[in-house]
Amino acid sequence: MKKEQLKQMAKGKGFVAALDQSGGSTPKALSLYGITQSQYKDEDEMFSLIHQMRTRIIKSPAFNSNKILGAILFEQTMDREIDGKLTADYLWEEKHIVPFLKIDRGLEEIDSEGVQLMKPLEGLTSLLESANRHHIFGTKMRSVIKKASPMGIANVVRQQFAVAKQVIASGLVPIIEPEVDINIPDKSLAEAILRDEIRKYLDNLPDDANVMLKLSLPTINNLYKEFTKHPRVVRVVALSGGYTRDRANEILAQNKGVIASFSRALTQGLSASQTDEQFNETLASTIEGIYQASIK
Repeated sequence: MKKEQLKQMAKGKGFVAALDQSGGSTPKALSLYGITQSQYKDEDEMFSLIHQMRTRIIKSPAFNSNKILGAILFEQTMDREIDGKLTADYLWEEKHIVPFLKIDRGLEEIDSEGVQLMKPLEGLTSLLESANRHHIFGTKMRSVIKKASPMGIANVVRQQFAVAKQVIASGLVPIIEPEVDINIPDKSLAEAILRDEIRKYLDNLPDDANVMLKLSLPTINNLYKEFTKHPRVVRVVALSGGYTRDRANEILAQNKGVIASFSRALTQGLSASQTDEQFNETLASTIEGIYQASIK
């Protein structure tokens, strides 16, 4: 199964859907979907509502492997079921979409070097064991860069690859996500520093190690093109990072070999109040636009 999933992720046409909003970002995701905080009384109800939203997306006829290669899940989504099947099993068995798991525990505060490292990943070993039991293919962990600081960016990349080594050792494929904030004035310089740091680590990976990269859409088109051809990189995917969907698609289409892994841009326009027909039509249109930008 994993060989087939690896081939799909490496060679398939399509993109990766990011359905991994966690505790901190769930209220905003629900609000954009038309569900206010007055409609749930605690975290349990909140997470049940977000699972209903994700289930509606995943079960939609528009959400299929013709255009979607993989989907990133939040831990609670992995632990829940869709139609009596664990979510990852439903994705692969019913939709032929490769399941990933978000494993970071959120971000530290911005440090003196202008970056946000990942919080300590307590219980990582047991989480990776759980991911394997749930038939997860790969993982994702996010850091954020808010300044073109060589030391800060080096620290981010070092931490990311240290965790990636643990993920690889567990038999999973890590998605390394050192996001560059799209609003910083020195974004282009930060991206150049990031590219050079990532290259050092990729070139030192053993021949049996595979990673994916999830990067902000770059200021300079094709800045990360070399990584799309690197033997240790399964795929380079891009996050929307706060761009509107149309703008994100526009930039993505100009970066050859890079495919989307959008979150907010994927769910933009979806609403709990829509009929199934309206919901599916909106989602189908969104998926088509992101797919076309990805294959270009």
